[in-house]
Amino acid sequence: MTKLTTFLAYLCTLMVHAQHTSVDSLQHKKNVQFKYESLIIPTILIGYGVVGLESHSLKQLNTSTQNELAEHIDSRFTIDDFSQYSPFLSVYALNAFGDKGKHNFKDRTIILGTAYLIMGGTVNILKNTGNVERPDGSSKNSFPSGHTATAFMGAEFLYQEYKDVSIWYGAAGYLVATGTGIFRMYNNRHWLTDIAAGAGIGILSTKIAYWVHPLIKRKIFKDKEETNGIVMPFYNGHEYGLGVSITF
Repeated sequence: MTKLTTFLAYLCTLMVHAQHTSVDSLQHKKNVQFKYESLIIPTILIGYGVVGLESHSLKQLNTSTQNELAEHIDSRFTIDDFSQYSPFLSVYALNAFGDKGKHNFKDRTIILGTAYLIMGGTVNILKNTGNVERPDGSSKNSFPSGHTATAFMGAEFLYQEYKDVSIWYGAAGYLVATGTGIFRMYNNRHWLTDIAAGAGIGILSTKIAYWVHPLIKRKIFKDKEETNGIVMPFYNGHEYGLGVSITF
């Protein structure tokens, strides 16, 4: 458990540091939108998860990781059902308390909605077409982890909105996202490869949303500044989701 936590915490720090370095090196290139180096970490994470679907060694690592976690499990915690939303909700909370991020409410909500659609669509397609049994044997839609994808999507969203204010906002978001992934394994709901792929999908979905935002805004939305709304997660007793209400 200690080794796994240390590894994931190191990965979390590496992701924030790598992105911050990329921003510093390109901060004077105002017209640069697409950065190929930004694809490295999410690609590695997704690739690890995909390879793990067939790799016997990675499957063995999945099993040994779950066995190690099982030795420390005394009871289940459902904090991951809520922590997955914390990073992106923090963006709205920070803005509400006067700590302004990069975009106004309308633009950041369009970006978040785009990222959520990309992430949710990708995760659902992979879950419905895959056949990976969960560690607890409850179903065969384990790959990838939707909770982890949501958390890392939000962590990248928080990072992008506040990287010019303080890198520590992004670090906190990635820490919460990493914790969400750990708890998905701790609760015996996902394998390590599910978590890795979910993290990669979440990060990449947000990056794509930022890259295509200017096009979406220009083609679909009008540039009206007076926009009000609210973004809140919901739970209907069976499913979790994201609710968005916008008044233009």
